Amino acid sequence: MGLELTRTGFVAIAGRPNVGKSTLANAIVGSKVAIISDKPQTTRRAIRGIATGEGWQLVLVDLPGVQRPRDALTMRMQRRVEHELEDADACLLVVNAEQGIGPGDRFISGSLEGATVPVVIAVNKADRADRARIAEVLTDAEALGVADEIFPVSARTGEGVSAIVEGLVSLLPEGPFYFPPEQHSDLTEQVLLAELVREQVLARTRQEVPHAVEVELQDIEHHEDLVRIEAVILVETESQKGILVGAGGRMVKTIGTAARRVLEGELGRRVHLALSVRVRRHWRADEHLLDRLGIE
Repeated sequence: MGLELTRTGFVAIAGRPNVGKSTLANAIVGSKVAIISDKPQTTRRAIRGIATGEGWQLVLVDLPGVQRPRDALTMRMQRRVEHELEDADACLLVVNAEQGIGPGDRFISGSLEGATVPVVIAVNKADRADRARIAEVLTDAEALGVADEIFPVSARTGEGVSAIVEGLVSLLPEGPFYFPPEQHSDLTEQVLLAELVREQVLARTRQEVPHAVEVELQDIEHHEDLVRIEAVILVETESQKGILVGAGGRMVKTIGTAARRVLEGELGRRVHLALSVRVRRHWRADEHLLDRLGIE
């Protein structure tokens, strides 16, 4: 009796900021592996989401938004994009059905023209566009000239997700699974929990604050019925700290309450979260801190 053949491989998810890459990664995996925000540059790490089905395993690399490097942080993000694309078995380019194909999509597809791996395009947010609009964007997506296949999809509702999974699996090489079937991400627990806290900060801040914010877990203690977490929100200026602390400490308390609920959902236990805000000037240029935060 022969061994059952399995298909497994790495799929790099590319796309300009805010097209729904993280939402689509979460929908394919069926579990939260990437934080979601309407702010550009939300994804700073090449987060691996692991989706496993009958005879297949997709390892999704949710690439940081492709952009021109401006500092040590964005240089690392851009370097990671290029590195992950080199190592991938396929690339999933996500575009936005609502906004259509724009200069950002053309810029990214231009960087994929020389790719040695097959490229699949997901026209995301199809639930927010009518049929005529979707047909127009599908035509424009084909005109980019890089796609082996194109799928309309709604990461938010799940429509079309199974079809895109099937398409991606067909492109994977045969081979053994890289991860146990029950594993959904290769993020460390500390990084994942810090990201979930940062998601709540992003949901409540505007202007320059989201780009200047990072969250570092200082300590985590697992007890039988309780998890104690100490986390610090890092910002770059006193004015940003003032916004996040809020009048009478109300903003940081609101963020902490929301984050605690999300963490409890993730950990399945009660969480005691001690959250503070600290100014760390120019942290985005601090190579040692970026290493510690897991931003490669």
